[in-house]
Amino acid sequence: MTDQITFEHPLNERCRTLLRLSHLFEQFAFHTPRQSEWDSRAALGALLDIAAILARADIKSDLLKEMDRYRGSLDRIAGRPGVDSSRLNAVLQDIRAVEQSLRQVQGQLGQSLRTDEFLTSILQRSSIPGGSFDFDLPQYHHWLHRPHAERTTQLAGWLDTIASVHHAVELSVSLIRNSATPVKEKAANGLFQRTLDNQLPVQMLRLILPVDSGLFAEVSGSKHRFTVRFMTVNGDLHPRACSDDVEFLLTTCVI
Repeated sequence: MTDQITFEHPLNERCRTLLRLSHLFEQFAFHTPRQSEWDSRAALGALLDIAAILARADIKSDLLKEMDRYRGSLDRIAGRPGVDSSRLNAVLQDIRAVEQSLRQVQGQLGQSLRTDEFLTSILQRSSIPGGSFDFDLPQYHHWLHRPHAERTTQLAGWLDTIASVHHAVELSVSLIRNSATPVKEKAANGLFQRTLDNQLPVQMLRLILPVDSGLFAEVSGSKHRFTVRFMTVNGDLHPRACSDDVEFLLTTCVI
């Protein structure tokens, strides 16, 4: 178990969408191999949430624009001293592969999931509290009691229809998270503020604290500036502003 906790805060809508998709893909990957009905429910729920996000018409365009921007940024640093050229070339190759895969998708991303009769029947009941119970969705109930191997194969098949999105999201989030190194900072009286360079495309902030600090970070910001307020909670879970100086690690992710 890690002794640190990381708080991530996206500074634009595109990065916010990437992090949400990454979170859902991780949830899907965690629950799919597990055998219980509840894990299959959670995996399928994550898949349906992914399909809902992909219903936005601009997702494919956004992902392609991100790939193009990453490629341009990495091309500009190719000749700098100390750059690992073999690693850089491998990343550029991954970017080109993802671009090609996305361009080969016909129509809207995730369309086959949203037109699948079985998935649609579950999605239609999902907005109702408890709407996926047995009497509402007997076919779903039947599917949840099929052998685990059969459910896993079905889930993997649905995921395969959005493999290009999965690869694009994984690559994007990895590049953003690893685009800078953490720097030690101090929040005076629990408050930290900074103005950002408007010429730098900052995608995300990452704040790292010891997990036993008893603190969490509330972040507000845009591409121009950001503010961090460190908070603490007692047993009643009511948040209170921390008035002590707080040392933390800050990564300003720019690519």
